[in-house]
Amino acid sequence: MKTILGYLALFLFTAYGCTNNQSARQQKESIAIVNPVLPGDHPDPTVIKIGDTYWASATSNEWAPLFPIYRSTDLINWELVSYAFADLPQWARNNFWAPELAYDEAQNKVYLYYTARDKSTGRLAVAVASASSPEGPYTDHGPLVSQELGSIDAFEVKDDDGKIYLLWKEDGNSKGQPTPMWAQEINSERTALQGDKHQLFTNDSEWEGRLVEGISVFRHNDYYYATYSAGACCEVTCNYKTGVARAKQLLGPWEKYDKNPVLVDNDHWKCAGHGTVVERDGNFYYLYHAYNQAGSVYVGREGVLEKINWTSDGWPVFANNARYDRDPASSDYRDDFSTMEPVWRWRVNQPAEYTVGDRGLFLTASRANDGIGSLLVQPITSINYEVTARLDAKTTDDQSGASVTMVGGANNRFGAPIAGIGIGVFGKEVRVWRIAKDDVQLLQAFPLTAEADSVTLKMAVSDGHMVDFSWNEGKEWQTGLQNYDAASLVPWGMGFRVGLAATGDGKSINIGQFEIRNSQASPSTKP
Repeated sequence: MKTILGYLALFLFTAYGCTNNQSARQQKESIAIVNPVLPGDHPDPTVIKIGDTYWASATSNEWAPLFPIYRSTDLINWELVSYAFADLPQWARNNFWAPELAYDEAQNKVYLYYTARDKSTGRLAVAVASASSPEGPYTDHGPLVSQELGSIDAFEVKDDDGKIYLLWKEDGNSKGQPTPMWAQEINSERTALQGDKHQLFTNDSEWEGRLVEGISVFRHNDYYYATYSAGACCEVTCNYKTGVARAKQLLGPWEKYDKNPVLVDNDHWKCAGHGTVVERDGNFYYLYHAYNQAGSVYVGREGVLEKINWTSDGWPVFANNARYDRDPASSDYRDDFSTMEPVWRWRVNQPAEYTVGDRGLFLTASRANDGIGSLLVQPITSINYEVTARLDAKTTDDQSGASVTMVGGANNRFGAPIAGIGIGVFGKEVRVWRIAKDDVQLLQAFPLTAEADSVTLKMAVSDGHMVDFSWNEGKEWQTGLQNYDAASLVPWGMGFRVGLAATGDGKSINIGQFEIRNSQASPSTKP
C-alpha cells in the first residue's frame, strides 16, 4: 500500500511540476523596457530579427537620406548604421513613408517595402528594394502597386503553403472612401504581383472611423494575428488607436477582437499605432509610434516598445502602461565634423553641399529650401534643449551667413512648404530670422564687435516650441529675442528638426562645432 501511495504521489508531483514548468516556459520573463526605444521622430517603425540581431527602420517623410537603418541586440538600445537610399529612387517624388523590412532566409536577402508618391502619376504607390545585408546598399525595383486612390503601408507574409503575399492598404480615406486591406501573391523575386487580390477587412467598426492602416501580421499557435491602426495619426487633434484581428487562413475570413481597440492613450503616450510585432525570448513585442503626452507633437512620433499579453481565449492585448523612462540627456549630441556622422539629414530633392575635416564643416550657402538655404538637420528628442554652433564669422558676409535653425512647416497642414526660424551670423551682424515660404522676416539684427572672429550661436527651447536666442563672441552671452513661440511652424506628421542653415549664393561657411544638450527633466506625462 505504501508503495502504491508512493508511486501516486510521485506521479502527481511530476505532473504538477511539468504543468508549472510548462506555464513558466509559456510566460517568459519580460525584458526591462526603457521607452522611447527610438527617441525622436520615428513614425511607422518596422523591425525584423536575423540571427541574434534586430534591425529597424522608420518613415523619412521629406528628409533624406531615406529610411534610416538601425541595429540592436536587445530591442532597447539602437545604433543608426546606414540608410536604405542615399539618392532618391528615380520614379518617386516625395512622401517617403512606412518602410517594412522582410528577410528571406532561403535567399539570405533582405527586402524593404516602402510608400512614396509617383512623380509621373501623382499617386501614392508601394515599392520594393532589396539588399544582401540589412545595412544595405539597397537596389530599388520600383513600384509594385498604385491604385487610383493610392496604395500604402505594405507588409509581407508567407502562408502555410509557402506562398509569399504582399499586404497593403488602399488609401480611400484621402477621397472619403473606405480603406480595405488587400493581400496579393508576389513572386519570389518580389518584382511583381500575381494572381488576384483579396480583401482581408476594411474600416467597418465605429471606433475605426475613416480608416484602418498599418497592418502587421504574425503567427502564434494556429492563427495569423494582425495588429492594425485606425483614426487620425498625425497632428495635435490625433486620435490614433490600435486594434487586433485573427484568422485561421491568411486570406480569411478575418475576425476582429470584440474588445478593440487594445492600445489607447495613457498618461505618457498618445495616438499609438502603426508598428511591427517581433519575438524575443518566447515573448512577442510591438514596436509602434506614439506622441509623448508632455511634448504634444513637437518631437514627433517616437518609437515605443510594448510587450504583448494573451487573453485566456487567445487574443493579443496590451497592459497599456508604456512609460517615458529614458533620460533625455542620453540623447545629447556633440560634433566637431572631423567626419560626417549619419545622423545629419537634408530636405528631399535639395541635398546640401559640404566638406568635413580637421577644420570642421564647410557648408555651401544657397537659396534652397524656400530661401532658408542649405540645410543639415536632425530630429529633436526632447521638448527642453539647447542647440549651439560655433562658426568662423570671417567666412560670412552681409549676403551669406550661417545659422542654427529649427525647421518645420509654414503651417501644420499636410503638404505645407518648409519653414524655419534661426539665429545666424551675416558678416558683421547677428540676425534673428523667420522664413515661411514668401513670408521672410528679419526679427532682430545686432552688430558684432570689430574683432569678432569666432561666434557661438544658441537657441534654447522649452516646452517644445518656446525659443530664446543668444550669441557669444568669446566673453559673455548676449541676449536676443526671447520667448518666441514657434508652435505654428510644427509640420503635419513630423516633429521639428534642428541643425544648421547656410543662406546665400555659393559661399562656403565654416562651422567648427555643433551641440545639442537636452534637459535632465524627463518630459513624461501630460501637463
